[in-house]
Amino acid sequence: MLNMKEWMELIDYKITEGSNYGWSCYGSDAYTLDSWNGVHGPGGYSFSIVFDTVTQTVYQVSAYDYTNNRAYRMINPAYVEQHRKEAKSRDVLVNRAWDDIDYVDLDVDDDFFQKALAIQAGEDYDTRVQITVDFSDEDLLQYMKLAHERDMTFNEFVTQALTEAIQAYDTDPVRFRQQHNL
Repeated sequence: MLNMKEWMELIDYKITEGSNYGWSCYGSDAYTLDSWNGVHGPGGYSFSIVFDTVTQTVYQVSAYDYTNNRAYRMINPAYVEQHRKEAKSRDVLVNRAWDDIDYVDLDVDDDFFQKALAIQAGEDYDTRVQITVDFSDEDLLQYMKLAHERDMTFNEFVTQALTEAIQAYDTDPVRFRQQHNL
């Protein structure tokens, strides 16, 4: 999870707003800071952080791309369930960023940074979501060999395998769960 220093450097220390965080899921010392470039619509963006004023724990960071109507968010994994429960108790759509725009939740810090920097620069960026995958050494070697046999990079191989698994799940979730003992 990003820390305060990384977020402040990302926004070049330009704070435009701040207030106590309105929900209780992160505790009574939760505070939010925002950095907005002042542009509504195309060319506009803002970034926000929710953190603890006592411990400096970062609970959540968000990036809002008003040009492309996209919102990205990272919630500290230790607080995801608390956030979800409070959204439910408030009858709020937990994934809604604004109007009919939903958050895309990110898990990898570098993914957030790459998207945020491109949004700031007004550049196109990869909208796919990076994930962390862990393999045993034996599995990693096997998958690298399979990728080599198919004349693919390891990343291309993993991306293809994950894409096929997602498509199989979307086609028939019940069958997918049965086949994979889920």
